[in-house]
Amino acid sequence: MIVRFGYVAMSVTVQNASPSKTMTMASFNKIGDREAAIRKLERIAAENLHNTLRLLRHNRASDIQVYRFSSKLIPLATHQDLRDWDPFEALAADFAEVGDYVKANKMRVSFHPDHFTVLSTPRPEVLQSSIHDLKYHVAMLKAMGLGAEAKNNIHMGGAYGDKVTSGQRFVEQVNALDLSLRERITLENDDKTFNALETLEACKLTGLPMVLDIHHQWVNNEGEKPWELWPDILDTWKGELAQAGSSADHPLPPKIHASSPKSEKDPRGHADGVLVEPLLTFLRNIAGYTDRLDVMLEAKLKDEALFGLMNELRLQEDNGVKVLDGASIEITP
Repeated sequence: MIVRFGYVAMSVTVQNASPSKTMTMASFNKIGDREAAIRKLERIAAENLHNTLRLLRHNRASDIQVYRFSSKLIPLATHQDLRDWDPFEALAADFAEVGDYVKANKMRVSFHPDHFTVLSTPRPEVLQSSIHDLKYHVAMLKAMGLGAEAKNNIHMGGAYGDKVTSGQRFVEQVNALDLSLRERITLENDDKTFNALETLEACKLTGLPMVLDIHHQWVNNEGEKPWELWPDILDTWKGELAQAGSSADHPLPPKIHASSPKSEKDPRGHADGVLVEPLLTFLRNIAGYTDRLDVMLEAKLKDEALFGLMNELRLQEDNGVKVLDGASIEITP
């Protein structure tokens, strides 16, 4: 099984390359001239996209093919007081440059809308806000010229005092989404509310691919081992094998998230790096089921954590691990 590793949004090794520079609404209003304030937002967004491109070049030089974009590429993009602003015309060339680089280098990219995007909500206004946020993320991916293989990963959301009903409501509200939004979604288990088994059931009912977070599963489970769920999780990805933008030779592989507990007192928090043994144990247990897997590392030290993990994996080369390049390995079952 070939495993590719990626990281989230920010680099700690590339200096002055934040893709998430922003402006508060208070600062926007202080400018006084609305058109001038909007032009400033667009300049910040253009800088964020330029830094994103710098990070993608860094990734290519480091053999990293899996990357999660910052959701904050366009400051204040979903603010209710700026609903009349369309930033995409001014930023068309910047988005296209990022997308062209992704496609030319066959990278796998995604977004992870924040916790305010909640499709289990019983409140219509929250649902509409969540749908608006999903549309924003899809609009960015389309502006990059990326097909439905570029995903938005979300959680199911809150239980609102009745988890069963909230889970049913999530399924109903996902199934009511436009295909343009639904085909871009992957669903992840969380560390407090909807566990891996419950998330898997929702995936079966909605047709969404499941992104297993093995750290979340460790702190929120029903006694199952994460690899025991893998055959059913793998089934949720079958529809992606013929996804637009994929080919028979290079289908969209299943994807997981991996991180390590921050401490015994804070087992849900993310540590700076990723412990090699728990991850390797999982990978060895699923290696016989699929030829390829992508792993998003959610560590505080971002790309530096990835490089550290690769150094640890090089020490396992006599133990069923073959390092292929700077960010991928082959696991022998």
